[in-house]
Amino acid sequence: MGLLVDGVWQEDVSRTTNGRFVRPNTAYHNFVTPDGSPGPNGKGGFAAEAGRYHLYISLACPWAHRTLIFRSLKQLDNVISVSLADPLYGKTGWEFGGERGGTPDSVNGKKTLAEVYLLADPHYTGRVSVPALWDKKQRTIVNNESSEIIRMLNSAFEAFTNVHTDYYPAELRGDIDRINDLVYPTVNNGVYRAGFATSQDAYEEAARGIFATFDQLEERLSRQRYLAGRQITEADWRLFTTLIRFDAVYYSHFKCNLRRVADYPNLSNYLRDLYQVPGIAETVSIEQIKRHYYGSQRQVNPTGIVPIGPQLDFTLPHDRVRFA
Repeated sequence: MGLLVDGVWQEDVSRTTNGRFVRPNTAYHNFVTPDGSPGPNGKGGFAAEAGRYHLYISLACPWAHRTLIFRSLKQLDNVISVSLADPLYGKTGWEFGGERGGTPDSVNGKKTLAEVYLLADPHYTGRVSVPALWDKKQRTIVNNESSEIIRMLNSAFEAFTNVHTDYYPAELRGDIDRINDLVYPTVNNGVYRAGFATSQDAYEEAARGIFATFDQLEERLSRQRYLAGRQITEADWRLFTTLIRFDAVYYSHFKCNLRRVADYPNLSNYLRDLYQVPGIAETVSIEQIKRHYYGSQRQVNPTGIVPIGPQLDFTLPHDRVRFA
């Protein structure tokens, strides 16, 4: 996959330093707030309105998947519209059209996400990534950082939904932040650090880090139903989008094959528990996930062949109600 440099698409350059994958920073960090006042990072100017915002996502991408989950949980389907990119990359990255599993760009009518980024900034330099939250009124990208977008969806649109569950409650924020600080580098990004590593040391460092964290999470989940205790929080959903992809993709494609999620009794039951929350199964497409990773990431899988397995059933009963 390439990137835009001063508005011009270029072929990919190395994304590793000393064999270690380095994730580039996202570019847009404005916040939507109930009244358009500044967000927690001091940036704002975008007021919550029904029908004003549009999400560009891919069902294959775990970062974009987070935002689709929060849109579903908060019942914002009629408030924020969505376009789905095709799971396979085109010549300039994410494409729309619907012929390969995505949908058309219903807002700007563009064929590629790169064109959308250039609408916001004709001289944009950086990765063209999902998710991207688009403002139809100001015709620009508000934010393309998933961790910030889910916070907006959690709290900014309360006037437009009957669901007021708070997935980042004040009394749990310290614990949630600590969990996120553990899970993001070692698991969410850790699978990429293992899969895109170009040296043995870098790969082993990342891969072993994943399972060290899995062991910690397995122990934590032996004592409580969710990561922060008795209620589901954003920490659970941030972990979920990696866990749901792990046995199908990361275990083999990214060589994270010390153990499967299925080999952890608590993690695997916890994964099924989250999957069976109403509205979540509809956000998951294992088919598109596998097509994207195996079919698009040719630097890892040169043939582009998509495996027929594994057989996964997240609808099987779980034992997490023992904590109720």
